[in-house]
Amino acid sequence: MLGMSHNTFLLLDAVVTIIGLIVLITRFKLHPFIALIIASAFLGLTAGMPANLIIKSFQDGFGGVLGFVGIILALGTMLGKMMADSGGADQIARTLIRAFGKEKVQWAMMFAAFLVGIPLFFEIGFVLLIPLVFIVARRTGVSIIKIGIPLLAGLSAVHGLVPPHPGPLLAIGVFGADIGKTILYGLIVALPTAIIAGPIYGTFISKYIPGHASQELMDQLASEPESSTLPSFSITLITVLLPVFLMLLKTFADVALPDGNFFRVWMDMIGHPISALLLALLLALYTFGARQGIDSKRILKLLDASLAPTAAIILIIGAGGGFKQMLVASGVGDVIGHMAVNAQISPILLAWLVAAVIRIATGSATVATITGAGIVLPVVDMIPGVNRELLVLATGAGSLILSHVNDAGFWLVKQYFNMTVAETFKTWTAMETILSIVGLIFILLLSLVV
Repeated sequence: MLGMSHNTFLLLDAVVTIIGLIVLITRFKLHPFIALIIASAFLGLTAGMPANLIIKSFQDGFGGVLGFVGIILALGTMLGKMMADSGGADQIARTLIRAFGKEKVQWAMMFAAFLVGIPLFFEIGFVLLIPLVFIVARRTGVSIIKIGIPLLAGLSAVHGLVPPHPGPLLAIGVFGADIGKTILYGLIVALPTAIIAGPIYGTFISKYIPGHASQELMDQLASEPESSTLPSFSITLITVLLPVFLMLLKTFADVALPDGNFFRVWMDMIGHPISALLLALLLALYTFGARQGIDSKRILKLLDASLAPTAAIILIIGAGGGFKQMLVASGVGDVIGHMAVNAQISPILLAWLVAAVIRIATGSATVATITGAGIVLPVVDMIPGVNRELLVLATGAGSLILSHVNDAGFWLVKQYFNMTVAETFKTWTAMETILSIVGLIFILLLSLVV
């Protein structure tokens, strides 16, 4: 093949395909779903795969991802919608703000976002909590940057590192990691990472860029619901954290009890992410619905409305799974795996680096996670003793880095915080990069003891 070895050709083919994918998304503004299908077909054809195998590989990858993640996304989105409309998230934030006081309100916002963000997409959590930034800024006179950056850091840290968020869940499926251990390790890494990138960096940068909220947004978003209508803090916390508790309980049962044990068998079912989220949603229908006086017809409308915005996300995730499968079926993954083994690159560092490069290029954390995991997957079988849970976290950390003008989140933050492009780079982009690098450092440290 043009005087080069088959392995070299496959590697070059993958590089050209990924560059083409990036160009389609960034330069030609093609929807990522369509771009991923085109990239998958191109890679399969140029790698010499039979036409029927190309279609089958893409279908297997697409269905394999959505058979699990699609259900998780639907249940998680419904749970988030119930929490949003009931005022449960507002209750968590208010309680923490009262506990921390005005002087440390940035810490309260980070912890509120960290807790509320566990079952929610970043975008949903952002829209849900952004009114609190304006409310607190108006009440306390504290800079919106000093309040907002910790909130963004809390949401982004759990989005990239803690299941049941789609990124970590995708990587768990690819690497075959244990979800309970990933949650535990993810929380251990995400909390100190969010603290450094959030309250600490936010306090620093707000001295130089205090931020000036637009009066129009302040008037629109700073209206507060009646506190008497909000669910209690304890009820909200129990509902939100129920799926995390059940998944962790499953992991502890798997470690402590022998195969076939009655309790372990039942916990394997109840603690499965689908079962855990379903049980939390059923509880939320009461705690955030009926208990708050929301009738069944209104609840049905809320659940229906919650699913519409996730359609594009689900399709992109499925297409990303198809592209990942093409990398595996074409042999590209094996070539990269052998190179990593020969170069003696740490699999954790490799997972972070690959995801980081794709994130910077495409602006999509989801594309970075699923593609990065597919590329690094062969390394897992070639290097004994690789911790799969930490590979998940490293991929997630890499997918957070350097959000810039090709990321919708960049513009979302810019507009809501009324900043220039340069100011958004110094606040949001810098915060995301700190999250990624500090997260990697904590993951590497954790790898020394687990």
